[in-house]
Amino acid sequence: MRELTPTDARNAVLGGGVLACGGGGWKHHGELMGSLATSLERPVLAGVDELPDDTWVATVTAIGAPAAKDWEIRPVDYVHALQELVKVAGVPIGAVMTAQNGYSTTVNGWIQSAVLGVTVLDTAGDVRAHPTGKLGGLGLGERPGYESVQVVSGGNRALHGHFLSVNRGNLNTVDDVLRDISVRTGGFIASARNPVELDWVRANGAHGSISLALDLGAAMDAARSDGPDAVVEAVRTRLHAEVVDAGRLRIGKRTRTVGGWDRGTFAVGEHTVPYLNEYMAVENAGGRVASYPDTIVIIDRSTGEGLAVKDAGRGGQDVVLLVARAGTLPVSSSSIDRAGLAECEQIMGIGFLEHLDPGLRPASASYAPATETAGTRSGSPRRRSR
Repeated sequence: MRELTPTDARNAVLGGGVLACGGGGWKHHGELMGSLATSLERPVLAGVDELPDDTWVATVTAIGAPAAKDWEIRPVDYVHALQELVKVAGVPIGAVMTAQNGYSTTVNGWIQSAVLGVTVLDTAGDVRAHPTGKLGGLGLGERPGYESVQVVSGGNRALHGHFLSVNRGNLNTVDDVLRDISVRTGGFIASARNPVELDWVRANGAHGSISLALDLGAAMDAARSDGPDAVVEAVRTRLHAEVVDAGRLRIGKRTRTVGGWDRGTFAVGEHTVPYLNEYMAVENAGGRVASYPDTIVIIDRSTGEGLAVKDAGRGGQDVVLLVARAGTLPVSSSSIDRAGLAECEQIMGIGFLEHLDPGLRPASASYAPATETAGTRSGSPRRRSR
């Protein structure tokens, strides 16, 4: 276990912004949430094997399209959503996990840990960011007899007031409902959902995902003084990625925000990158080069950071396109969920299932921190009572 510090918060945002694959929330929101959480208290991060076997885990995240113009999420919304889930779930929730890495989503759960005393699990529903709840749902949509319980809280107060909704049912159906709620309340809303046994998480999660983001951010920060090429090399090395192309970013199809998704296409050199909130594929004249759940990254060389879809503007940025193949990083059951991939096929009109590596298995790989960092402690940190 380790206590998370303000330095960890900064690294989480920097590394998470690469694993965001163009989506994954907003840099300024991640900086706010990470700074606030580590100022209030020291959130505690634990590996899946460091918690009691009878621990119940909930996923905490936000739902919507990062380019939505009227979104509003307040820090209290994340706390409120989890508090409401605890009331209605009927199980003792002792840990939380994020659905994915991202600029703000890597720090999902930190404010809940600081305020409510729950542990942040070093596991994600997906090592990279993705557009739908199914792709971060740990395969629970296909678990016989499982009833998904999902709470959303927040919304744009000026336009809609505060919105709270408790939803029960099949995970895939509830996910569709919450996507609609996010649209109706301004574009984004905080969520706490899917309480499940630790054993299920152990068998289906992408383990070490938060440590990966922290170490990646630290490596990027250390490389900054040596220039953008050093940052790109730090990303390539840490993610076991390959440089696919480089040059000026061009706009293929401009971003449209429809139904809770940002949709469009970028081009870099000889390659096109279609996105649905996140970069979902890489193609060239010869066909498909990379495909979700590969981690697809565009680095803006002027900032040395991951380029978000919402920040691309008219294009023209000097960028580098990298791909880390699925399986070289932690794999979850939801990142290879066939129902989730089929939904993306339907929305985007391009294939994913045909490109899925049949050898990928959930929890087949995990990431262990490269070094002990500030805030690391042996044993279990003392937690205050609530």
